[in-house]
Amino acid sequence: MKRLFDIIEPAMGIVLFLMVLAVMVLASCTTSVPPAQVATEVPTQYRESPRESPRESPREATGEVAGTAPGDWQPARPADGTQRGRWWTVYGDTELDTLVEQAGAANPGLALALARVREARAEAGLADADRSLQVSAGLGPTRQGGYGAPDATQWRAQASFSYEVDLFGRLSDQSRAAQLDAAAQEAAYRSVLLALQADVAQQYFAIRSLDAELDVLERTVGLREAALGLARHRYEAGDTSELDVAQARTELANTQAETEAVRRARALRDHALATLLGKAPSQFTLPAAPLEVTMVTVPAGLPSALLERRPDIAQAQRKLAAASARIGAARAAFFPSLVLTGSGGYASNQLDNLFRWSSRSWLLGPYLGTALNVPLLDGGRNKAALALANGSYDEMVAGYRQQVLVGFQDVEDSLGTLRTLDRQLQFERESVAAAELATRLAQSRYRNGSASYLEVIDAERSSLAAQRAQSQIIGQRAIGSVGLIRALGGGWDGA
Repeated sequence: MKRLFDIIEPAMGIVLFLMVLAVMVLASCTTSVPPAQVATEVPTQYRESPRESPRESPREATGEVAGTAPGDWQPARPADGTQRGRWWTVYGDTELDTLVEQAGAANPGLALALARVREARAEAGLADADRSLQVSAGLGPTRQGGYGAPDATQWRAQASFSYEVDLFGRLSDQSRAAQLDAAAQEAAYRSVLLALQADVAQQYFAIRSLDAELDVLERTVGLREAALGLARHRYEAGDTSELDVAQARTELANTQAETEAVRRARALRDHALATLLGKAPSQFTLPAAPLEVTMVTVPAGLPSALLERRPDIAQAQRKLAAASARIGAARAAFFPSLVLTGSGGYASNQLDNLFRWSSRSWLLGPYLGTALNVPLLDGGRNKAALALANGSYDEMVAGYRQQVLVGFQDVEDSLGTLRTLDRQLQFERESVAAAELATRLAQSRYRNGSASYLEVIDAERSSLAAQRAQSQIIGQRAIGSVGLIRALGGGWDGA
């Protein structure tokens, strides 16, 4: 009977303590926090939205989505966590598809961003663990002695527990802030991934544009060499002076110099692309191939959808929400905290008597201190912590609004760039056609002896400049379309 009483007595104490605790929890209040979302003015439409989106030939890349016209992508509806799909495939370039996939698998910057996501998730797990019951067990001796008293060894085998009651939401706010930090880091990873994919595509199109320039320059070098041969032949025949030969040699050398300059620019782009792929420049080179005309029209959708899709804006919003939660945790530090602790097990001065029933022991409550703690004087620590949390929140509000403005600026810049490039390309094509006609007429007049070689040089210079400008604009148009996709937060998955 005594043994039964020894068991019931501590259990009754625990039940009584838990009843008191339940009353305190029900009577507790929560701390108020500022809003986790800030109202932002969103325009009703983009200023630079093109009224016409001409599509070009000979090859037209389209992103077909159910319920939309060919070449159009559906307006932005999903949130930032929605899969964008393989948006780069709308350009219809299998080599670009391969490069983007390789970059996603081997880029060190992307691996670093993914490691930060795992780190943030682990920190969120640590913060969430503080809200759980902590139980531990141990076995070991303690040696104790004093003046005039013999030394004694006591053996203990105990299990202990600790649990902090979240009276005013401090622990839950800390856990929520850590989870929001992890979500913000995930958005940062998606931002890095989108930037990597866009950088690979833009570097690829820049190289292909330079390849197109090189193609024009190399063909021009061949024409310059032929023109030099013709000038020498006519000089030797006595039809012209040595001035024509010198001018032809000068134009050939100038074109060769321009060719080397473009080759140097291509090599630098090639090195940058290799780095994006996670390779050393000596381990990678992109085979030369001129850029084909690829026009992709990307409707901008509604401006409000930009706030849902761009991962950098989502990251800023989650940082703002985390800062709001930390204000609640800082305010809760001004209120009492309650930590339940206890232990139970065996204690004996002899190891062979340790696990006997008579050696049992238990303790409910902290061995030193109290379970309920009320902060009275802390030297202003809690006040400073609250001021720090408020300052961080204000910083996140300003950062969020700034990121929204940057997002709208990126879209407007891309739309304006594409709109002007489309018109510029139309004019440049007319210029190329006119310059080629002028070159043919000048060469015919020179062969017939009715024009000087200076007239041929001027016509060929104009034709070369027009063809190079056209190649550059086509490359800029492809790069600009990638920039618009990136500014809008990526592509859309038709499924």
